[in-house]
Amino acid sequence: MLKLYHSKGTRGFRVIWLCEELGIEYEVETVDFSKEYRLSPEWLKINPLGKVPSLKDGPLLMSESCAMMQYILDRYGNGHLQPKAGTVEHAYFLQWLWFSEATFSRPVGEIVNHRREFPGENEIPEIVGEMQSRISKCIIALDMALEGKPFILGADFTAADISLGYTLSIAENRIPEPFPKRVANYWNSISSRKGFLVAKAA
Repeated sequence: MLKLYHSKGTRGFRVIWLCEELGIEYEVETVDFSKEYRLSPEWLKINPLGKVPSLKDGPLLMSESCAMMQYILDRYGNGHLQPKAGTVEHAYFLQWLWFSEATFSRPVGEIVNHRREFPGENEIPEIVGEMQSRISKCIIALDMALEGKPFILGADFTAADISLGYTLSIAENRIPEPFPKRVANYWNSISSRKGFLVAKAA
């Protein structure tokens, strides 16, 4: 059985949501997210960077949530939630799957890290403003891509929507303006799915 080492609100959210959508069994082990535990020898054996999540499947032990998603899809997905490999549709699937983390999540994470180091009145507005601008550009790109489509690839919900959904969930309260209409409708749709709600509660 898949075993996910997870802390509430971390990127393990994506993996839980994916497993729920695929209907596959998994186990969640809650990880103490304190800095002291994450830098302990015990946890560093599981994740040498001291980060969360990690995924265990037999002898396999891996980190990076999007890579976990791709592994689960390829090994246990039976062709569900992703287009056929080698197709144009699969290329776009990969683009949005990785955009959600490599491009979209990055400025959100920068704001989180900045506010952790410079809380309250110590916050540097210029830095936060620049990151918010980058988040907004990503949301505009997503809004354009959603024109005429219920999901990012079209009519079918895929794991790319899961990955984007996690990033939207952490971006929502870190920008001053509301999501544009298409993104707002998309967000309302995917965040009402059972798998999202289970992951949120985990």
